[in-house]
Amino acid sequence: MESKFMLSDVFSTAWRGTKSQLWILAGLLIGYCILFFTLEAFAMPTQSSVIGKIIVNVISVSFSIIFSLGYMKNIFQALDGEEPQFSAYGQQTKHIITYFLASLIAGFVVLAGFFFFIIPGIYLALRLQFFQAFIVEENAGIIESLRKSWEITKGQGLPLLMLALVMIGILILGCILFGIGIFVAAPLVCMMYGYVFRKLSIP
Repeated sequence: MESKFMLSDVFSTAWRGTKSQLWILAGLLIGYCILFFTLEAFAMPTQSSVIGKIIVNVISVSFSIIFSLGYMKNIFQALDGEEPQFSAYGQQTKHIITYFLASLIAGFVVLAGFFFFIIPGIYLALRLQFFQAFIVEENAGIIESLRKSWEITKGQGLPLLMLALVMIGILILGCILFGIGIFVAAPLVCMMYGYVFRKLSIP
């Protein structure tokens, strides 16, 4: 099946969207990192007990999920030419359980695939990767988000693999540039992900 997107178009469109909102998107990412490590530091004394560890892990995972979903919403807002809104994070709290369970299912399926000579695991990861976008954009449920991701990626395995390699390359380059480049690379990669999701979602 013919590819539904071109890498050059994906990069140029994503770069324009990232550049237009770079300070906000990078700032949100930096803020998340600061808050995450601050919470981890303050939580250290409470991890001496089993209950303390459980509470800290629940808070940490919930915080990471809310940021991931909210940031994805910000990405879609930027793609629409809007300014990313901080209110997006509060709106995504209702999806914490959905995202968590969908992630577990996808992770288990991909891990099982890796046991079969790695390639099946990569293929499954590529096909199921857009479940998060469906949760954010369409309020899709656990199974529905995974099913829809599987549907829109049909016949797009090779283009998605090339996209993944390019995105990994961008992240590596961002890390090489004194580490701070990651705060440009990460929003750009997320923007590419969001743009491709929308291209594939078009019937």
